[in-house]
Amino acid sequence: MKQNIARLTWFIILLLLVSVGNASAEDRTQWGQPFSRNMVSDETRLPDGFNPGERGADGEIDPSTTENVKWVARLGNTTYGSPTVAGGKVFLGTNNQDPRDPRCEGDRGVLMCFDEKTGEFLWQLVVPRIPDERIKWADWRLCGISSTPTVENGRVYLVANSCEVMCLDADGMADGNDGPYRDEGRHMVLEDEAPLTPGEKDADILWVLDMTDELGARPHNASNCSILLDGDLLYVCTSNGVDWTHKFVINPQAPNLIVLDKNTGRLVARDDFGTGPNITHGQWSSPSAAEVGGKRLGFFGAGDGYLYAFEMLDPKQLGSEPGRLKNVWKFHGHPMSQTQGYVPPDHQHDSTSFQVTAMPVFHENRLYVPFTQEPFHRMQEGWLVCVDATGTGDVTRSAKVWSFDKLGSSSSTVAVADGLVYAVDFLGGKLHCLDADTGESYWEQDVGQPTCGSPLVADGKVYLGTGKELFWVFAHGKELKVINRIHMLNRINSTPTAANGVLYVATDRHLYAVGK
Repeated sequence: MKQNIARLTWFIILLLLVSVGNASAEDRTQWGQPFSRNMVSDETRLPDGFNPGERGADGEIDPSTTENVKWVARLGNTTYGSPTVAGGKVFLGTNNQDPRDPRCEGDRGVLMCFDEKTGEFLWQLVVPRIPDERIKWADWRLCGISSTPTVENGRVYLVANSCEVMCLDADGMADGNDGPYRDEGRHMVLEDEAPLTPGEKDADILWVLDMTDELGARPHNASNCSILLDGDLLYVCTSNGVDWTHKFVINPQAPNLIVLDKNTGRLVARDDFGTGPNITHGQWSSPSAAEVGGKRLGFFGAGDGYLYAFEMLDPKQLGSEPGRLKNVWKFHGHPMSQTQGYVPPDHQHDSTSFQVTAMPVFHENRLYVPFTQEPFHRMQEGWLVCVDATGTGDVTRSAKVWSFDKLGSSSSTVAVADGLVYAVDFLGGKLHCLDADTGESYWEQDVGQPTCGSPLVADGKVYLGTGKELFWVFAHGKELKVINRIHMLNRINSTPTAANGVLYVATDRHLYAVGK
């Protein structure tokens, strides 16, 4: 009897330990926190470091040379997407410079799907580039799919490099072609090539919306929105931008932010903010959302240098025809706008205009947004602004809570945690730690430039990868403490992801699942 009681006691203790150990473990179904887009995670027991290993004779990573790594998966040779983890699978956008399908060679965008536990390659979406003959410089060479997908209930939502919004079956073709869309073979080839027959390692497209053909959008360099999912609605930036000469916006009447029915891809609303004519380059930001003063607001950083707040849609009030998003307030982010109210845009390579490249992060009725010159043309200026989210109308001169003018140009979304803000500049290659209430600088660290990805705060640590082939681990806090600086085999352009007790780090060529 005593022996049985002892066994039962140990069994209960074991269940409690497992429960505690997995209390914070959860999927990461989109880029950043849901709605707020904050780059923080509640995951615990994450590693302080790892050894990325060495290449074997075949060029692949030799697993026996890694440390603290569960598995490593091969990607293309340039990766701008960040990992999403959902339903036992990991999804990540890359390019096609190391083709897994010999039928699909050449420069294409690729979304890969891997098994979360083993890293086994499950399936991929392959999409050829938009040819320059159709829209010049709309799909920059070798960029691949840079959109970080959003996943829910076995469906994957993303913007492909072809400026198409797609809904995919998370199981790919392994369980058949579910439809209603059945022309997947056309998406795997160039326009003048015969369609291929999809196999079980190919994507199953459920519906698709071509934003160039159906909405007139003209992306510049990349289509890269990370879709915001709200109930049955998808909020998507169209990436509409300037022509290849940078002298004018090709189609200023095209929508910049759209809303789709997640079940069908039907357009239910678009913006009416007047952004089009004043876009200075491309549009790289993705929307966020929050409840402010009892109202649900969305936030969109646009290519005209404005941060817009708009009313989120009530699905019960949608009509049969596409509606218009209602603007609540707008804030122009050029530093001179604080005194002049507005600065005209400049459509040149060396433009001094400001734009929003990162996602606006909401935290406690405030938005934290880098406003920046064009970082990818090596422009230097930018600043981080904390904006009061409770206003109405043009709040350019009234909503600034504080600003930090030493950030430089930036493409990175901030992380806000425990009264601290972490922000990264692109060319300066510095990680800044600031006070979230006042903007006071606590510390900065040279991490190497260029830095495209965003910092992730999780488990008392700050993780950041850079274009200098370095992966940094800092202690989260007001005092600068470097826990680890790891030399990787390739550069890092994406943001690390924490999910289910594992840290996912994507270099240009490999995806690492880091953990014991």
